[in-house]
Amino acid sequence: MRRLFDDELAELDADFTEMGMLVSEVIQQAVDSFKNRDAMAAQQIIDHDHEINEREIALEKKTFEMIALYQPVTTDLREIVTILKAVSELERAGDHARNIAHATIKFGTKQKIPVLEQLIDKMGQLTTQMVRDVLTAYVNKDEHVARQLAAVDHQLDQLNHQVRADSYQQMRLDPAFETGASIYLNVAQDLSRIGDYVTNVCEWIIYLKSGQIIELNSANNDDDD
Repeated sequence: MRRLFDDELAELDADFTEMGMLVSEVIQQAVDSFKNRDAMAAQQIIDHDHEINEREIALEKKTFEMIALYQPVTTDLREIVTILKAVSELERAGDHARNIAHATIKFGTKQKIPVLEQLIDKMGQLTTQMVRDVLTAYVNKDEHVARQLAAVDHQLDQLNHQVRADSYQQMRLDPAFETGASIYLNVAQDLSRIGDYVTNVCEWIIYLKSGQIIELNSANNDDDD
């Protein structure tokens, strides 16, 4: 029985990591599509969004089955619970990548604002690196890296506030920029929320290692995605 459990747990772990890699790729593609205003690439992200949702459902089903069949305790149970919780956070992060893809299409040929482009580009770089780093932290069960990533999330929040301030300034200078500004604001908010969800995954990695549920960023609030 123990060997069967270990085999299934290893498979569950691999499937979770694979989903994380898919989400990481989709976020990178969404950031690139907005940066390049590539509507075709953005539409592909939207068309394939269901793949992440399907993986989430399959992983959740597997975790429930394992809990019911093996009734794991202590460390084994923590690993299954971590995957159950973290997979939901990854799916939500994927939803925000899809939102960025929609924003790319909506932006169309509107005028780009260099200062806002630079801020969004910086946020995109930080966000995509956060997702890669949290996957590495999970694979290595690295509590130290998980804690460090909360500081990166704080940087994203600051950049998000800067995008907001600069967008309002641009609207004061040019009221016709209102639609473009709203898109920049939404993309910045989506990138910031992805950072929040990565931070939530970090909290579950710490739980996996220590058994303690902590809050790394008190400013994080779940939304209704």
